[in-house]
Amino acid sequence: MGTPGEGLGRCSHALIRGVPESLASGEGAAAGLPALDLAKAQREHGVLGGKLRQRLGLQLVELPPEESLPLGPLLGDTAVIQGDTALITRPWSPARRPEVDGVRKALQDLGLRIVEMGDENATLDGTDVLFTGREFFVGLSKWTNHRGAEIVADTFRDFAVSTVPVTSSSHLRGLCGMGGPRTVVAGSSEAAQKAVRDRQLEHRGTGTINIVFRGFTKFSAAAAAAAKSLQSCPTLCDPIDGSPPGSPVPGILQAMAVLTDHPYASLTLPDDAAADCLFLRPGQPGLPPFLLHRGGGDLPNSQEALQKLSDVTLVPVSCSELEKAGAGLSSLCLVLSTRPHN
Repeated sequence: MGTPGEGLGRCSHALIRGVPESLASGEGAAAGLPALDLAKAQREHGVLGGKLRQRLGLQLVELPPEESLPLGPLLGDTAVIQGDTALITRPWSPARRPEVDGVRKALQDLGLRIVEMGDENATLDGTDVLFTGREFFVGLSKWTNHRGAEIVADTFRDFAVSTVPVTSSSHLRGLCGMGGPRTVVAGSSEAAQKAVRDRQLEHRGTGTINIVFRGFTKFSAAAAAAAKSLQSCPTLCDPIDGSPPGSPVPGILQAMAVLTDHPYASLTLPDDAAADCLFLRPGQPGLPPFLLHRGGGDLPNSQEALQKLSDVTLVPVSCSELEKAGAGLSSLCLVLSTRPHN
């Protein structure tokens, strides 16, 4: 067994889906999308695929664009992947639910174990799920409800799963991400900084306890472990963004600190969207990790702050045009490993 969190970012393959003309056409407008430059969006998508394949050395699987699925390129919303298991999500928007079909088949072809969400009352977008290498955090947002979070907990029983309410129009991954196995990065907006203090204990059936912190819920497989976490809620390590030791961390990070049993360092970025990054470790263990992040002219105020992540090789990529369609970096690809890592 390795140390906790070392499995974060292990990957051999990346899955993306091409940008259809409908993203910028009348069909896209009917889906409520703003006008965008299709050629620029396709160039950005092509550069992303090139960096995944050439810079990171991943096997790239590219699904063809489907004109009936204008938001098809945002396939990060269609699955939650950990190890050899892929939970196929149930997007909040009924118009987006057909997007999962092609993704399901591709992941099956790559040998992953597929888990379906059979509950019609559940909604879940994959970019509302943050995996830290040790545990899952699920954002309760416009797109993801509590039942969806419960299914994440039921699927990945080897990991703690906690919920974090998202009060902005973003998904959770649009507010925070992992800058490394022990480092959480988050934006500096009011939504990302909302403080969490109150807490109470709520029972949910035999042998399971939910700890609710003013809307934040921790699913625990063992009641004793849940009760223990109530008695001693650890905090994140001191921020690494230049703020004094012991300074309050942003609210999303503070919420995670209350819920977690693991210490994390924190880095606050000027731009929320810059926190939507991907920590990736392609190849065999021991090779240097990468951080795929917004760059290429995007979000310049956050670039200097990201330089503080000295243990990763920064790989910038632009998605400013795709962002007009609601795309964040984590929504544009799914990464997975088809080979074991010791």
